[in-house]
Amino acid sequence: MDLKTLWFILITVLFTGFFFLEGFDYGVGMLLPFLGKRDEERRAILNTIGPFWDGNEVWMITAGGALFASFPQWYATLFSGFYIPLVLMLLALIFRGVGFEFRSQKEDSGWRGTWDWLIWLGSLLPALLWGVAIANIVRGVPIDANMHYTGGFFNLLNPYALLGGITFVVLFLMHGATYLALKLTNGLEKQAARIANRMWVATLVVAVLFLLYSYPEVLSKAQYLGISLVFLGIAVVALLVDGYFLKKGEMLKAFWAGGVTILGVTAGFFAALYPNVMPSSTNPAYNLTIYNASASPTTLKVMTVVALVLVPIVLVYQGWTYYTFRQRISVKDKMTY
Repeated sequence: MDLKTLWFILITVLFTGFFFLEGFDYGVGMLLPFLGKRDEERRAILNTIGPFWDGNEVWMITAGGALFASFPQWYATLFSGFYIPLVLMLLALIFRGVGFEFRSQKEDSGWRGTWDWLIWLGSLLPALLWGVAIANIVRGVPIDANMHYTGGFFNLLNPYALLGGITFVVLFLMHGATYLALKLTNGLEKQAARIANRMWVATLVVAVLFLLYSYPEVLSKAQYLGISLVFLGIAVVALLVDGYFLKKGEMLKAFWAGGVTILGVTAGFFAALYPNVMPSSTNPAYNLTIYNASASPTTLKVMTVVALVLVPIVLVYQGWTYYTFRQRISVKDKMTY
């Protein structure tokens, strides 16, 4: 395996980890105004992700940094072509982060309600836009011979990409509701479990439509179709198992099954992409690949050494954080948010 392939795999791992962790994080934010009817309930909901949400977002920053260093041309084309969606996502994440810190700084229902809805919007938009972005990347976008994106903002809002965005939203809602069923008490966990069951049905319907749409759009063109179908098959089985555990009320097993669904979908579509990193819908000769978009061999070697040293440290730290704050949250607990 050459270093270019290795770094494509590492970036895939970073994005799958990000979607797994930030998936339930976004799901919690999207459920905040609807599951929490009273202020203490909403504060309890936010405190379930309070120790984790900023750490989860580090995976996105790390993935972006790894992309910039290992495949600079991919980074340049992606960030210039997807400039407006990425700016919208950034603004949404800013309001979301500020909302976490500001909402409880003032004893006023209007103040807190405003920030709650901004947290909701700051969770919904990134979930939707990530789905739109991933769908567009694997389907292909207009790229010319100079590796420049030649489409506009509305080129990205095609039916396939929008369906991908909706798929991410409902999948993250299910993941977040399952997480809340594990973390809350005082009857909120039962409400979250009911939402998770309903969102599982919605996820199943939308995911099936997205996969059926994906075959002529993406999968039929994959150079490594078998590997892609294995990962997507794992995702489908995990989603069905998730529904089984949700019906039985075994929320921990359901949470992990939902996580495997997210990992399988992400890995499956990245496998369908390889060895391309951004296919061109203008001309296949203009595709960005791991070979024409990569950094120098020296850069990849240095980055590999750095990753081998730092990634295990980050994983141990995050694992310790989740272990330390593993207890359930009650509305009677001392609240941070």
